[in-house]
Amino acid sequence: MQTYYDRRAREYDDWVYGTGLFAGRHRPDWDEERGRLERAVAELPEVRSLDVACGTGWLTQHLKGDVTGLDASGSMIAIAQERIPAANFVVGDALDLPFEDDAFDRIFTGHFYGHLENDDRLRFLAEARRVGRELVVVDSALRDDVQAEEWQERVLNDGSRWDVFKRYFTPEELAEELGSGRVLHSGRWFVMVSSGA
Repeated sequence: MQTYYDRRAREYDDWVYGTGLFAGRHRPDWDEERGRLERAVAELPEVRSLDVACGTGWLTQHLKGDVTGLDASGSMIAIAQERIPAANFVVGDALDLPFEDDAFDRIFTGHFYGHLENDDRLRFLAEARRVGRELVVVDSALRDDVQAEEWQERVLNDGSRWDVFKRYFTPEELAEELGSGRVLHSGRWFVMVSSGA
């Protein structure tokens, strides 16, 4: 999947901000809810945070405190570094985090957890709990027009096609899955849950 994200890096924000191939998509109240989610991220207490699979830094830029972003795609990291020069960025594996135990107060991840199949999900949760006390997961809300789990064909601007595993969550289900989770945002498009702090 690293190749997919390397190729998608320059167009990833089109999905976030509704431009490019996403300009014509019917997503009622997307911009308003995206703003509420960004404010909810910005309201998290200022601590040492690791943003795992940070991508272009869309959500990373709203984290306060000492922030490190990690992504397997060097192309994504390059965009995030331009966007947030004060943060630290590392190219690395989210399932084998290159950090000491308890290196961070918070592990944050946005729109990564829902792409993990069961074995990788368990590996990620173990790694997140090893390097941080709190885990905050942002992902896609379960809606009537999607299945809870599905394989999706993604088409990039260059015409290449990629099969991507995707899960959608109710906030309560995600909170239970993470263990003693607390819902921080619940909307039509996004959910955010904190666990462990």
